[in-house]
Amino acid sequence: MSSAIRPDEHEPPADAAALRARLAHVHWIGGGTGAGKSTIARRLAARHGLRLYPTDDVMGEHSGRSTPAESPFLSEFMAMDMDERWVNRSPETMLETFHWFRGEGFGLIVEDLLRLPATPGVIVEGFRLLPHLVEPLLAAPGRAVWLLPTPAFRRAALDSRGSTWTIARKTGDPERALRNLLERDRMFTERLAVQIASLGLHGIEVDTAMTEDDLAGRVTAAFGL
Repeated sequence: MSSAIRPDEHEPPADAAALRARLAHVHWIGGGTGAGKSTIARRLAARHGLRLYPTDDVMGEHSGRSTPAESPFLSEFMAMDMDERWVNRSPETMLETFHWFRGEGFGLIVEDLLRLPATPGVIVEGFRLLPHLVEPLLAAPGRAVWLLPTPAFRRAALDSRGSTWTIARKTGDPERALRNLLERDRMFTERLAVQIASLGLHGIEVDTAMTEDDLAGRVTAAFGL
């Protein structure tokens, strides 16, 4: 199986210009966990008649389409039990070795997008949209935005969904697992902010004072819709 972008690849591929042209109809919404990506993407897709591609929905399929050679971090993760994944390792190690944070499977997202019709346009959303992988594919910087939740917003969002303990309660030490997860996700969001700034891309901090209408308006303005 070939993929349009290889994991951990920081340089644009040789056919980057052709890919940018083929993906010019795509709007990208990335960001940290609990930032409201799915909610805003659904809202904008419905309002503007766009196709929605949620990357979270295809994680299982993409895992099945990956091989250990192509996705070594995914292979190691799948071999771990829940405590090995979320309790026994530091948040720093969890951040550095999490397969989706390493860009594994991103090429499969691109392959899926290339199979979709160019009309109507597409909104693709999810935390797997890493800035350094998306940037070479942008016809214009305004085609992508990253939502950066504060820790307080993330916790409030998870609590409101009832998903705060979904992973942690499956471990032998739920309290520690949750602390690890929240800290890992905080560091991931900080890393996104640094990448976005270095690449001149658009990030929006999402805090508890921001309403859904406010966020939808800011993303709409960023896209120029």
